Amino acid sequence: MRYCIACRRQLPAKPVFKLENAPASAQDIPDETEVKADAGMELLLYQCAHCGLVQFDCPPVSYYRDVIRAGGFSETMTNLRRDQYRHLIETYHLEGKRFLEVGCGGGEFLGVLAGFPVKAYGMEHRQVLVDKARAAGLQVWREFPEAADQVFGKSEAGLEGPFDVFLSFNFLEHQPEPDIMLRAIYGNLSEGGMGLITVPALEYILEQGCYYELLRDHIAYYSFDTLRRLLERNGFAVLEEEMVNRDTISMVVKKLREGEWITPAASVQEALPDSLAEGYEITRGEIENLARDLERKGKRLAIWGASHQGFTLAATTVLGQAAEYMIDSAPFKQGRFAPASHLPIVAPEHFSRHPVDVVLIVAPGYTDEIAGIIRSRFGREVRILAVRTKHIEIMQEGAGWS
Repeated sequence: MRYCIACRRQLPAKPVFKLENAPASAQDIPDETEVKADAGMELLLYQCAHCGLVQFDCPPVSYYRDVIRAGGFSETMTNLRRDQYRHLIETYHLEGKRFLEVGCGGGEFLGVLAGFPVKAYGMEHRQVLVDKARAAGLQVWREFPEAADQVFGKSEAGLEGPFDVFLSFNFLEHQPEPDIMLRAIYGNLSEGGMGLITVPALEYILEQGCYYELLRDHIAYYSFDTLRRLLERNGFAVLEEEMVNRDTISMVVKKLREGEWITPAASVQEALPDSLAEGYEITRGEIENLARDLERKGKRLAIWGASHQGFTLAATTVLGQAAEYMIDSAPFKQGRFAPASHLPIVAPEHFSRHPVDVVLIVAPGYTDEIAGIIRSRFGREVRILAVRTKHIEIMQEGAGWS
């Protein structure tokens, strides 16, 4: 029997969306010895009829306690965090307060916080990331919030709470027990403590119809309404909420006293729009048309972007059969294979030895940057395409396509 991870009520019998042959993980990228045992999986997406939370009915990935932050050092993300910190500290007069980032990775965002007049602490489950943060001079210890009565920092002398402010950046959507995590955080905050929390926005995925943004790593898909309800049920009042970076919900919260907890008003949950299924059909159809056109003209195709979007598109459409290889600039991905589709992942230099006629970019957020790299390194002869929302767009015509 299926139960909602947020309110523990029974989920409906029928999923709202089904994705077949989806990658079983966005981070466990198989190498040459592992690829034979790798297989895709069926992902069933449900919406709770009681609290409205959209979620997968499957166990979490094995590393859900660890923070994996590929874009932690990007200028865009660094500037966003700096602006959020400044607003939070100045608006609520939090100078000198104790800030705790729950799931701090290697301390990428804690390092930004260190530039403000507050005391910064972090907790992270993965030891190698704890070591990395400590090497950068940050006060971080190994721990994960998994019990409502947990006392944070108990094993680290001098780091015990309570803390005045908690931070959580795109971590809650990985959690199979988000209520337990929030109760643990609640118990380690001072009276009237604050919080800043972000999650990927369901609204963005539905609006764009980009089904390939769904991945098993994100077991829950929060909207403004469902995140607010979850926070209220677990002792927090939402003071501010906004969409940041086009696709992310950000909320500022305050801890309430036990007797002041908010009971969210009952509401009728509207059915999700058909944009996921519609987006899937449109994207799949355009990729099939592209594959037929390439075969007819005797042209070769490569993908650029060993991201979860690229993995899903390659596995759930004919893209995995039509492409020769998948390009990515990250050395740790090169020499491995895309989950489920098993396309080889190669460095950009691979193009010079095994050139293709068309490169399809599947890395949302980096499309224009990658297109510029292709033009400068591969020349004007190659045709550059990109998946944007649910469509394929031409970034460069290339030779011989008129």
